[in-house]
Amino acid sequence: MKYSFKIKTLGVALMAVSILSSCTGDFDEINKDPNSLTEDQLDATLAGPAFASALYAGIHNGSYSSPGVDDQGTWGIATGILSSTFIHYLNCGYGTERNAFVNGYEGRGWTRFYTVAAPALSNAIKASEGNAEATAILKIWKVFMYNQMVDAYGPIPYTEAGNGKDKVPYDSVEFIYADFFKLLDEANATLASTSVTSVASLAPNDRVYSGNVDKWRIFGNSMRLRLALRISDKEPANAKTQAEAAVAAGVMQTNDQSAFFKASNITPNNLNMIVNSWGYVMTSSMESILVGYNDPRLAKWFAPIASGVYRGNPVGGLEDQFGTTEFSKFNNNVLGNGSNNTLSETKNIEIFMASENYLSRAEGALNGWNMGADAKTLYETGIRLSLAQWGVTEAADVNAYIAGTTLPTLPNILTVYPTLDLQDIPVKLPVAWSASTADQRTQIAVQKYLAIFPESWEAWADLRRSDAKVIYPVLNTDNPDAGVGKSLMKRIIYTTNEYSSNKAAVDDGVSKLGGPDSGGTRLWWDTK
Repeated sequence: MKYSFKIKTLGVALMAVSILSSCTGDFDEINKDPNSLTEDQLDATLAGPAFASALYAGIHNGSYSSPGVDDQGTWGIATGILSSTFIHYLNCGYGTERNAFVNGYEGRGWTRFYTVAAPALSNAIKASEGNAEATAILKIWKVFMYNQMVDAYGPIPYTEAGNGKDKVPYDSVEFIYADFFKLLDEANATLASTSVTSVASLAPNDRVYSGNVDKWRIFGNSMRLRLALRISDKEPANAKTQAEAAVAAGVMQTNDQSAFFKASNITPNNLNMIVNSWGYVMTSSMESILVGYNDPRLAKWFAPIASGVYRGNPVGGLEDQFGTTEFSKFNNNVLGNGSNNTLSETKNIEIFMASENYLSRAEGALNGWNMGADAKTLYETGIRLSLAQWGVTEAADVNAYIAGTTLPTLPNILTVYPTLDLQDIPVKLPVAWSASTADQRTQIAVQKYLAIFPESWEAWADLRRSDAKVIYPVLNTDNPDAGVGKSLMKRIIYTTNEYSSNKAAVDDGVSKLGGPDSGGTRLWWDTK
């Protein structure tokens, strides 16, 4: 089905907005027909509801309460079988685990983003004109949600997305990143200088920070640090400037500053809805690290099989290769702590964790950047925050983990299938801080991989940037493209709809990509 970004009426976006706003109990009723609204009818009363839709759709979640607009399968197809599978956070046997793009799965997240999330954000921005604080928060969220897309696809419609035109040009990754830093700088300047503590127009609908100005300012600076590391191999001088400015302005330092989307019966946690129904299980890469480290998060995240051991599924197996072999399933600490039929409504959605900032600062310190502390202290603090996030707070357990000298182990599946190509364990370092700078970088990458879980979009980007050997190669590949094979996927290909409805623009996007439209072409910042 063809679609375009031309949205002269606000039907799709505000249909989602009105559903989110009228059914949660948190939002005011919109006493207007969303299908008849036009852009000139936007006013400040619609800023919050539009923001609510941009928040939820911007993290690739969909509600079962808005048929025809979005649904929970968005997460499964945009995140579950793509980024989460690519980095071995989970596995369930789809062709994408063998690095194949099948059945048009690469297009679901793209379509939902540009027909739901992007228009909703555009509407929120238009409705917030004249409100400096609201506009600043919306700039920050724009950076977050477009960053996930540009890091997944490469050049994308950005500057003119949602501009009402039938054909929308693609901007380069380099250009978009430069604009990201500009937006974050502007947002911080506004929010750091205002006396306003909460943005009233957004607060009732903001299911992340309830309009809290300081928390959004810190979120924005944390994004600036994240993006600074992303460009550190491409633009090291600019990366240093941006990272130091972010830390000086204030990034997340405590878990209560972390960003979660508060789930509800109308805005459920799609990961938790889909994991069991789609058959997702633990992977061998996760098992190797968690079991080998005696990681206290293991029992929080996964359940042992009937024999009492943990067993991960190797990513990239052939269809039905492992038959009825039992693998470890996800625990309710990941899926939610409510009754069985409300798990997805009680487990909030991870967006950005404070622990990531400490681990990023640790790497920055190794780069010679002023990160406010030495690398070892930042590394260990990041681990402590991640453990605490998952309920591991006993000092003896935390200290034992940080000082641990055990190594990742061979996966249990080898006791059943001993000839599998899993003998070369990817991570060969303990948790305890190494004396080697090169090893320290790998240790930071491993702990960040664990700390970001289960939010896979950033984890995938960080593994591509760092090139740290953290996960196994896939067992088999169905993708013959250069640069793919059994290695980590470099990007998602463009959707076929774009070639049929916006061909000149997507062709220009491929030109700006600097390589073929395949999963093996590295993005602008991915230089190694």
